[in-house]
Amino acid sequence: MPHPSPRLGYALIVLVAVLFGLNGGISRVAMGAGLSPEAFTTLRITGATLVFVAYAACFRRSALVRPRGSALLLVIALGVVGVLGLQLTYNVAIDRLPLGIALLIEYLAPVLVVLWVRFVRREDVRPRMWAAVALALVGLAVVSRVWNGLAFDGLGVVMALLAAVCFATYFLLGEHQVQLDEHGVGTDDPLRVILWAFVAATVGMNLVQPIWATPALPATTGGLGRLDGISVNPWLVIAVVVVFGTVLPFFLGMLALRHLPATIVTVVAMLEPVIAVVLGWAWFRESLTPVQVVGAVAVLAGIVLAQTSRRVELTVPAPQ
Repeated sequence: MPHPSPRLGYALIVLVAVLFGLNGGISRVAMGAGLSPEAFTTLRITGATLVFVAYAACFRRSALVRPRGSALLLVIALGVVGVLGLQLTYNVAIDRLPLGIALLIEYLAPVLVVLWVRFVRREDVRPRMWAAVALALVGLAVVSRVWNGLAFDGLGVVMALLAAVCFATYFLLGEHQVQLDEHGVGTDDPLRVILWAFVAATVGMNLVQPIWATPALPATTGGLGRLDGISVNPWLVIAVVVVFGTVLPFFLGMLALRHLPATIVTVVAMLEPVIAVVLGWAWFRESLTPVQVVGAVAVLAGIVLAQTSRRVELTVPAPQ
């Protein structure tokens, strides 16, 4: 393997955060064409799976070998919860909440992870875990303006919280996956893990919302928000989401993990909710009050503290 290049690793993970951050807005446009979050999730996951399989068939056929035994069960769980569950709840959340708020809530996942490993796995964690939990909860309460009642769509908030749970599950299952080298799934070939997780997610999502039941889409759809006057082909939008919002950031995330420790990668990835807040303002005219901005900063600080409080590093790139 080439000598690690931290500079390249930083560039890659920043690009991943930008792609995932932009993907939220582009996904809204796709769903605005008449797709339900369920139908859109089926198209996105199925399309990404086809690309992953095609890539593996051309360049790394070993990734097409199906995992066996407990490794297969873990891949299925990773796909159903960490891919299908995460993307479905995320798509519902961004359809009902401001982009930045949806991402802030979803990124509570590292806080859930550190609580799980502390109280369930009994792993040793750094004392700053408690400051992380406090900052995240207080910041989220400020952003949501709980003193005025819930300021946002209730179902959207629930879906964002479920996305955080799925995201945390993805990290925990993925972390367990990479410890199973003797079963054929390991850090030397994360493509195999991602490919078969997406296969499992594709099967599960097509049981929920079959791809052949996708409604007919109009020839064009509006760009929404400040771009509402621009007409685009919805299938082109979906293709952009599949390639640039799913496959490419996954691939770049894997490359970044070859050059930087996972703890650094996950902290730099915190640019994603920041980008989502800026995108929500620039594209969809969404904004936060000054007090909510302070709350958002507190949430981000809490998440960063949580991600760096574990003494065991995570090694799985994050999906959106």
